[in-house]
Amino acid sequence: MTESDTDFSHRPVMLDEIVKVFASVPPGWVLDATLGGAGHATALLEAHPHLRILGLDRDGDALAVASARLAVHGDRAATAHVRFDHLDHAMEALSVDHLSGALFDLGVSSPQLDRTERGFSYRHEAPLDMRMDQREPWTASDIVNGYDESQLAQALRRHGDERFATRIARAIVAARPVETTTQLAEIVVAAIPAAARRTGGHPAKRTFQAIRIELNRELEVLPAALDLAIERTVEGGRIAVLSYHSGEDRIVKQRMRFAETGGCVCPPELPCVCDAVQTVRVVRGIPKTPSEAERTTNPRARSARLRVVERVAPTRRGAGGRI
Repeated sequence: MTESDTDFSHRPVMLDEIVKVFASVPPGWVLDATLGGAGHATALLEAHPHLRILGLDRDGDALAVASARLAVHGDRAATAHVRFDHLDHAMEALSVDHLSGALFDLGVSSPQLDRTERGFSYRHEAPLDMRMDQREPWTASDIVNGYDESQLAQALRRHGDERFATRIARAIVAARPVETTTQLAEIVVAAIPAAARRTGGHPAKRTFQAIRIELNRELEVLPAALDLAIERTVEGGRIAVLSYHSGEDRIVKQRMRFAETGGCVCPPELPCVCDAVQTVRVVRGIPKTPSEAERTTNPRARSARLRVVERVAPTRRGAGGRI
């Protein structure tokens, strides 16, 4: 194993559950929208001979390692260096017309956190980078040192559910220029009341999460990507999403609910009269959270939540039936 491979060693979250989710989908391409180290992709290819993998990732380093690992599977695997809301472009380039399923494993991967120079972690001294795609010109430093106090506080509240957002934003602005991850972490810790620092993990965790999400537009691009994946998936195919914080999970739930109801706004106790069209059903019987054993052995799994829907024939929710 090369040094690069070692850097991208990663334990996939809820691996057995994900393999089970896609066991019954029709033969064809499954989109791995967040390929990472190809842990889920490799397991799916090994377990299900009827499937092929189209893996996307915006992280060039991760993609290089994943592509090498998937090479053993020949033409059953293909990769593309694109953000997942551009999945149409990747499918078109490979002449893939439709999908048998899609997997989104959201958030930052363990290898990204562990590579000090990437600047994702508050535990290691590094420049304020946090770019998932290093081709992008903006870094976390542009947010930390460029946003005004109000913009910073808003981002911390929106993406980190940070209750001390205003205090932290004020402290960051007062300390500028902020140049490293450890300097930012120290500012955040000092801005939070002492009593609050003793619970809920590292005090800077929410701030780093919020800045990373803001920089990489993670929540901004997620709804369109989910809608595209659902639209491109054939009947009987499945869309599975692993999310790790409330902002992600809220969006996933909303988009899946919209596809399930067709956006119906009729009172639930009355028949639908708005001609809403259902395109998915919620898959039952799949655990929504990791087992206790996995949460113990894999720290990244602790906050994971799995949601799965299956594509169905478009059906009017009123009296019209299938369309």
